[in-house]
Amino acid sequence: MVALVGDNGAGKSTLIKTIAGIYLPDTGEISFEGHQVHITGPRDVAHLGIATVYQDLALCDNLDVVANLYLGREEEGPIRPVLNEEVMEKRAVDVLRTLSVKLPHVRTPIASLSGGQRQSVAVARSVMWAAKVVLLDEPTAALGVAQTKQVLELIRRLKDQGLGVVVISHNLADVFEVCDRITVLRLGRRIADFRVKDASREQVVAAITGADTDLLKTVDKKIEEEKGQ
Repeated sequence: MVALVGDNGAGKSTLIKTIAGIYLPDTGEISFEGHQVHITGPRDVAHLGIATVYQDLALCDNLDVVANLYLGREEEGPIRPVLNEEVMEKRAVDVLRTLSVKLPHVRTPIASLSGGQRQSVAVARSVMWAAKVVLLDEPTAALGVAQTKQVLELIRRLKDQGLGVVVISHNLADVFEVCDRITVLRLGRRIADFRVKDASREQVVAAITGADTDLLKTVDKKIEEEKGQ
């Protein structure tokens, strides 16, 4: 699990949208599972198994949970164009149960759910279609303490299921609680990488702000030594 952190304007959202196929890079290479890939749009990214959950979640408030999970990928029944609601509902229940997501009912309208429950639905939708990597943009923003705990537990379950997770967050407490590595962007460039177990919040803040680069030397040296082993 990797956290992507940086001040406003550091380039976090731009990088995520580039990975998601919304923006096309001018230069450079993208590698996935050890192979160089060419991304021309979101369809290529979905085919690779990369899913993105944006901060606005992109959910339809007037539709229920099942409809949102299947939005654009509805199952048709034996008699077209009637939807196979029974199959869709069963799979929705199975996916939510696998992620230990607790909701009043899968037929509950999205507008009736709490912030944490809405975030859980958005994450569940991202993993329904064979995702290998999930990108989460500020998943705990504007959530209360209980809802934040719910979402962090869900992020841990994604990791437990073997998915790669990239989290954009301004909340360093959340980052240090659930992530394994931290990548810091400043002014559009990657300027530091940390292993959470070896780093302090002061070092990460120093990297974000550029206030004291001396704090980074110990961590940078250790990472380079481990790369050479």
